Amino acid sequence: MKIGITYDLMQDYLDMGFSREEAAEFDKPETIQAIHGGLLALGHEVVQIGNITKLTERLVAGDRWHIVFNICEGVYGIGREAQVPAILDAYRIPYVFSDPLVLALTLHKGMTKRVIRDLGIPTPDFDLVECADEIADVHLSYPVFVKPACEGSGKGIDASSKVVDAEGLHKTCTQLLKKFGGPLLVEEFLPGREFTIAIIGTGEDAKCLGIMECIFRKNAPTDSYSYENKNNYEEFMDYDFPEGPVADRCMAVALEAWRGLGCRDAGRIDIRMDKHGTPNFIEVNPLAGLHPIDSDLPIIGRHRGIDFNTVIKMIMESALKRNP
Repeated sequence: MKIGITYDLMQDYLDMGFSREEAAEFDKPETIQAIHGGLLALGHEVVQIGNITKLTERLVAGDRWHIVFNICEGVYGIGREAQVPAILDAYRIPYVFSDPLVLALTLHKGMTKRVIRDLGIPTPDFDLVECADEIADVHLSYPVFVKPACEGSGKGIDASSKVVDAEGLHKTCTQLLKKFGGPLLVEEFLPGREFTIAIIGTGEDAKCLGIMECIFRKNAPTDSYSYENKNNYEEFMDYDFPEGPVADRCMAVALEAWRGLGCRDAGRIDIRMDKHGTPNFIEVNPLAGLHPIDSDLPIIGRHRGIDFNTVIKMIMESALKRNP
């Protein structure tokens, strides 16, 4: 089978003048090579396509693939993660991972939480702030947590994200609006344990690959999964892999959210507990990082004795079951 890989290479955007934080969601060469190797090990012919511009050039030139392994995060616009799948849909080329609807929805954390809330899944109360005039309209119980609503990789999250009063809310929102623009997600802070759950599969076939607890060391800049904590996890983070009732409850919430949102093939759900120990949905990553060493999903797989190539095999089995 001829499989193409679409991706945004981090170095390309650093060369264009993007900062490390701005390019945080894009992939390193070792990620692409690891995916390439995993697909080769399955006996496929593999073509590295590149980003959306290179994809469109090749499509116009007449190139086609049986299926595309798409990990493009996109660069511009609220629908940036959905752009490559939408183009592939137009050309009737199957692809791995979620469709344009899911990827456009889940990039916006506030819109995602509205769907989650409608599904009856626990998630902290929240407001959205589009501009400075709306900061005063936030009426939530303090402390609250503030972050950009349409960014990933912990962007915009630091020690100032946890806010204890109206003055702090105005200051943090003003800073984030200046740096990222709106919307901002403001949600009631959950003081409990934090977990990330790796999921493989689609719909009723979806299952939890495993659960990892994120434990913040005393020297961590903040007690949340921020950009700095994620990128320096060996210095600031400890990871545990719980079992038993707590893990089961968290994984049940994660699976319900995954299926309710319509996510496909593989990804991650982040869960945090409230003061009563109830697992709450925080956010979903339907295009989870696949760096073979540093990304959470492969780390969870490794702990369960599942090597990277087997993770790729499981993802492809899910995608090919949808596209016989």
